[in-house]
Amino acid sequence: MKNTIQDKTKLVNSVFSEVYNKYDLMNDVMSLGIHRIWKDKFIDWMNPARNSSLIDVASGTGDIAKLFYLRNRNLSAVTCVEPNEEMFNKGRKNLINFKNIKWIKSRAENLPVEDNMYDFYSISYGIRNVSDINKTLREAYRVLKTGGRFMCLEFSKIDNELLNILYKNYSKIIPTLGKYIVGTSKPYEYLINSIDTFYNQEQLLKLISENGFTNVEYRNLSNGISAIHSGWKI
Repeated sequence: MKNTIQDKTKLVNSVFSEVYNKYDLMNDVMSLGIHRIWKDKFIDWMNPARNSSLIDVASGTGDIAKLFYLRNRNLSAVTCVEPNEEMFNKGRKNLINFKNIKWIKSRAENLPVEDNMYDFYSISYGIRNVSDINKTLREAYRVLKTGGRFMCLEFSKIDNELLNILYKNYSKIIPTLGKYIVGTSKPYEYLINSIDTFYNQEQLLKLISENGFTNVEYRNLSNGISAIHSGWKI
């Protein structure tokens, strides 16, 4: 089990080290820009109050942190957590002109922050890549204040049979796009495989509930290509 966890950690780290420089470009190409709409809907459902605090885990290039920050008009404190060195530096550079945003280089399973610190915990397209999802969810619960909210945006399972067939066929060309744009197809072969093998909406909801959160629910985006899960620490 320990070797399996270490293997996944190394694999995911190598994937992001290869794609970090054109990560945002590939996201736009692969989703035809729709990922930006999904992230806006994520923040809309979060609906953070001014002065609320956020820990954004697997921050990548900083999209969610930036949206949260702008929504609250510079009045919130944001902590970005990213384990990959190259993505960490890329995200920090992207948000260098934003005040009240600090960066921590750390894995989601062991967050170097105190208990009961944040109003919101977000993880966007990152929970699929963690080595231990239960430990990650327990850490999310630990760092949230009582009354705090966990929110996750992730690829999920499509609830329309025709769209699912079209999506599966489209997915087959994504590694080729990666080869053309990034210079390698392997990270995108991992991407497609990780989506296929990840939990469906109900399974992830159950996991979140089993790790302490209450009032857990989800909303599908684009018929379930992505889904937002929400839970509360009561």
